[in-house]
Amino acid sequence: MVDLAIIGGTGLTSLKNLKISRREVVHTPYGEPSGPLTFGSLCDREIVFLARHGYGHTIPPHMVNYQANLWALKYAGVTRVIAICSVGGIHPGLLPGALVIPDQIIDYTWSRNHTFFEKDLTQVVHIDFTEPYCAEMRSFLIEAAQRAGISLGTEGTYGATQGPRLESAAEINRLEGDGCDMVGMTGMPEAALAKELEFCYAACAVCANWAAGRGEGAIDMAEIKTNLSHSMAQVRLLLEEAIGNS
Repeated sequence: MVDLAIIGGTGLTSLKNLKISRREVVHTPYGEPSGPLTFGSLCDREIVFLARHGYGHTIPPHMVNYQANLWALKYAGVTRVIAICSVGGIHPGLLPGALVIPDQIIDYTWSRNHTFFEKDLTQVVHIDFTEPYCAEMRSFLIEAAQRAGISLGTEGTYGATQGPRLESAAEINRLEGDGCDMVGMTGMPEAALAKELEFCYAACAVCANWAAGRGEGAIDMAEIKTNLSHSMAQVRLLLEEAIGNS
């Protein structure tokens, strides 16, 4: 079985160098995942890839079926997950185009199915979410970046908002006051569900733009697209370095 999965976010709906062997549609007790699981070889290592927003990037963040996505990966035998996500930079050092491996997360989302522990329980289950990301996987990515000469932030707090709209400047001020360094829309409940399924899970956040009120003028979607295009090339290099030496 394949033990490593990559979840691609905005800007990463495919892996160019992935030698695809098969695609599998997985039906789950939680509904349909964002798309078929794509199995293949990257740097001579077998992995599985899933586009979080669908392979045509048509599923908005608040409509992603996070439960089905992660359950499907568990069904496929996955134990380790690298999640790629785009964020807006709040911290002054998190410039557009930067990559960072967050170590903490704050959840501002609502109405999303956020746990597997709801029905048919023999007892109430509380997971420890003190460290939301796997230290082993974080180190795996950080060390790969160092080998590849890729500049990378090694810590930061991700603020997960509901979307699909972007935030107001006042909301970003609130997030900054809460200790958030970046803002995104897909970090939760994905991280918590991954913890419930006992995945070794970590995220690589790609800064697509300054968060609201941090840059000059309105947020430019064309600029976001340009920033992501450049940064995702770095992400692909990071993944190839990490997977090739795993």
